[in-house]
Amino acid sequence: MSEATKQQIATQTGSKTPKKVFVSGCYDLLHSGHVEFFQRAAAYGDELYVALGSDRTVFDLKGRPPVTNEDERRFMVANVACVHQAIISQGSGILDFQPELDAIRPDVFVVNEDGNTPAKRKLCEALGVEYVVLQR
Repeated sequence: MSEATKQQIATQTGSKTPKKVFVSGCYDLLHSGHVEFFQRAAAYGDELYVALGSDRTVFDLKGRPPVTNEDERRFMVANVACVHQAIISQGSGILDFQPELDAIRPDVFVVNEDGNTPAKRKLCEALGVEYVVLQR
């Protein structure tokens, strides 16, 4: 179903299209700081999508393999109450999430100060996605 059709149905039925929020990261050794970040990000919309770096991307970016493999990380993140969907990013490098960003078409992309990069901001501006930087 196209986005236009979804919007038309939503208008006719009085319902609205959910506001999608997107975050990305490695989330190796999931901890309370990650969960708090998810909760804060989720407050910007109706559905929170979390793109996790693949094992290969973690190795390339951090110079070491992840402590927890990508399937376990995805399972844990997907089971955090405020997360709508957790997916393994198919791209590589700092913008490894771009294929998922293109597919999901979120309204908002949330990062923390550590994850704020000019490349992410530029990508969001090009796609018309609101870019939010949270303080730690």
